[in-house]
Amino acid sequence: MKATFGAGCFWHVEDLLSKTKGVKSTTVGYTGGQLPNPTYEEVCTDQTGHAEAVEVEYDPDEISFEELLDVFWNNHNPTTLNRQGPDVGIQYRSAIFYHNDEQKEIAEKSKEKIEKSGQFDKPIVTQIVPAPTFYKAEEYHQKYFKKHGFS
Repeated sequence: MKATFGAGCFWHVEDLLSKTKGVKSTTVGYTGGQLPNPTYEEVCTDQTGHAEAVEVEYDPDEISFEELLDVFWNNHNPTTLNRQGPDVGIQYRSAIFYHNDEQKEIAEKSKEKIEKSGQFDKPIVTQIVPAPTFYKAEEYHQKYFKKHGFS
């Protein structure tokens, strides 16, 4: 199964998800914008509309989509619009890019649950939108933390 998340800089998100039991592979890239085959430099202009995102291949017998969402919600701030920590711009938005109607429904219920939980004192701004074309980022971004000894 496939899941795609935007939660700020894709390096951290990819590293976290790659260590999650049941996740078989992760790929960082760009999605949700207007420009076909964007480069990192183009996405960084904040003009392409793309989000830095992580595409996850997972085994639903080992981890459910709900459990992946728990990892997502608990490892970034879904209340800051187009920002995660010092990273500012539309490419750093919080987003769940669903691949089917079941994922959409699960994501919407999960968002509602997290909003009602009181875990965050501000409104959740996470987008829940259909997964558009995913463009793999340049090779030097793949497994960045692992390649550079941060993982």
